[in-house]
Amino acid sequence: MGFPLIAGLSTICLLLASCGFFSTTYDVAKGTAIVTYKTAKVATGLTVGTVKVAYKIGKYTFEVAMAPLDWPMTHDIESIGDMSPKEAIEKGRVKNTPYVIKGKRYTPMSVDEALHYSETGLASWYGKETQRQKGGTMTANGEVFDPRKPTAAHKYLPLPIHVRVSNLENGRSMIVRVNDRGPFIDGRIIDLSSGAAKELGFYRRGLARVKIETVQLD
Repeated sequence: MGFPLIAGLSTICLLLASCGFFSTTYDVAKGTAIVTYKTAKVATGLTVGTVKVAYKIGKYTFEVAMAPLDWPMTHDIESIGDMSPKEAIEKGRVKNTPYVIKGKRYTPMSVDEALHYSETGLASWYGKETQRQKGGTMTANGEVFDPRKPTAAHKYLPLPIHVRVSNLENGRSMIVRVNDRGPFIDGRIIDLSSGAAKELGFYRRGLARVKIETVQLD
């Protein structure tokens, strides 16, 4: 996997809205994160639109909320497996289930394949188009899409998953949470949120040559 991704330990607090508290420790190094859960209170009765999770990996803070099912999606996914996208999300059948966009079927890689994933190619960013939507938009796995957050879209990685993205043109790198599908333009390997593109230094240019490496959270 190359150079170390993060050195040392980070304590992660997962806050589930009005339901409980979880303390989690991640040891992230050489592309692998080993997690130990210490549960103070078990959360129950969580539904779409009510779950909120906040956690940190190194200096990066991730906030996750499940979107209401009546929100539009960031991309027009026609089906996931043999179900409609919203039905697949509701049943938790999204992670690496094949899906169809514009008549083309995409088959995501297995979790085992993703553990050793590394790729170099062209990155773009998205999010500006969602500002025209009333209310909010939903990612391919049912999460609220916030273009300011450190997230990304990938056609083939299981959802969700964390990857380190390194801008090979300026040396900047960061960890993002992959929770969406895309980009569906030939020659591009990852679509980053506009916030991530700004941190990686290619927001104005729109494109950058990057290296992607999986950060495994077990």
